[in-house]
Amino acid sequence: MSVQLEAEVVGEALEVWIDQDLCTGDGICAQYAPEVFELDIDGLAYVKSPQEELLQDKGATTPVPLPLLTDVIDSAKECPGECIHVRRVSDGTEMYGPDAG
Repeated sequence: MSVQLEAEVVGEALEVWIDQDLCTGDGICAQYAPEVFELDIDGLAYVKSPQEELLQDKGATTPVPLPLLTDVIDSAKECPGECIHVRRVSDGTEMYGPDAG
């Protein structure tokens, strides 16, 4: 099943957040989806708002744009720190990341 198809099956808005306590600063996420992730001066990755503002509050989330879903999921899968969490907005269920069922 393709990721695009998975998104349609889920059919719901997704959001992503990063646990900076586990971030290794590799920057893989920023390479996959620079529109969503960015490394800050502290060397850790953070999510960005739809207006590209760096969200540095602990547990800050940002919506996952559907065209970038594959890149965000790949970021979560490839992250060596296993710190990227993609969850369903409606009920908070983790869909991709270390806590996904």
